[in-house]
Amino acid sequence: MSARNATLGILGGGQLGRMFTSAARTMGFDVVVLDPDPHAPAAHFASHHICAAFDNPVALKQLAAQCAAITTEFENAPAAAMAQLATQCPVHPNAQVVAIAQNRILEKAFFTDNGFPVGPYEAARDPAEFRAILPQVKFPAVIKTARFGYDGKGQVRVASAEEALSVVTAQPELLPLVIETLLPLRLEISVILARGEDGAIEMWPVAENQHRNGILDTTIAPARVREELAQRACRMASDIATRLQYVGVMAVEFFVTGRDTLLVNEMAPRPHNSGHYTLDACVTSQFEQQVRALCALPLGNPEQLRAAVMVNLLGDIWAQGTPPWEAVFAEPDAKLHLYGKEEPRAGRKMGHFTVLGNSTHEALEKAARIRAALKIPD
Repeated sequence: MSARNATLGILGGGQLGRMFTSAARTMGFDVVVLDPDPHAPAAHFASHHICAAFDNPVALKQLAAQCAAITTEFENAPAAAMAQLATQCPVHPNAQVVAIAQNRILEKAFFTDNGFPVGPYEAARDPAEFRAILPQVKFPAVIKTARFGYDGKGQVRVASAEEALSVVTAQPELLPLVIETLLPLRLEISVILARGEDGAIEMWPVAENQHRNGILDTTIAPARVREELAQRACRMASDIATRLQYVGVMAVEFFVTGRDTLLVNEMAPRPHNSGHYTLDACVTSQFEQQVRALCALPLGNPEQLRAAVMVNLLGDIWAQGTPPWEAVFAEPDAKLHLYGKEEPRAGRKMGHFTVLGNSTHEALEKAARIRAALKIPD
């Protein structure tokens, strides 16, 4: 697809949509964003903003009429809306993949049915089924709602069957759900890849992720793991994308336990927070690659040029006013990315910064100095 007179569409106007839109506009495409938020961050860069609900039939018809191809920035976009759009123009990823990724029960079933290793879990769709599965669960465990959970939301840690039953009784909105045995994790890693319509796959280096309160805090790339483990994770992620006949950018998150035991945690059918470092450290960012895959263009080179550390900026650090961004600008190898969100709130992702280094150790030292100046907890 040529950028000449071509318009792309995206469901969702958050920070991922903003970065996709920026990449697409830079590459010569117009972009139409569909999002109900009148202040959607992606709308700042879009050619046009359709301010309507994601399942609004008039808005969907308008979007499809304007666009040569459509994607999404979040897995909770209504799968039915994506299926409707696909009757009028190309849509990637497709509705079936999104439907799997937005439901933890379906996602776990896909992994297990296709031989991908996951941690011990049980699924329940109603209170009776939940009571029935509790004897099979090893505690401590974590309850995760099957739909609409992200950044630690919709998750509750429980120490016993009695506590689990009490939580679900008090919060029936958690159902349907999965309950996973808590594992002694060594670390968490992610693989971000792009797959084209022709089946070609390009992958960025495996990233190492550190979380705080269920929200990604820091990504270190490349991950500090053995090469054999990195290669195994990449093969598994590639096999998942191929099995799904996926088109676009996707992330696969893994738990690492014991002696390099690798377990699939979840997948995201879109660019991922742990891939934001690619904007500054790689030949091709995950967002440019998303545009390329959507438009059936050859995939770009994902090579990482320098070690990188990415740190999320949550609304908490605005508590005393605008943070001292000069601390970021004072570091020549640091890059600040703010998402244009109107209201900083505790736990809300407002931006990130990335620091480059000639080694991981050097990048971590620089990031630590900036964290201290911005008063980001270690």
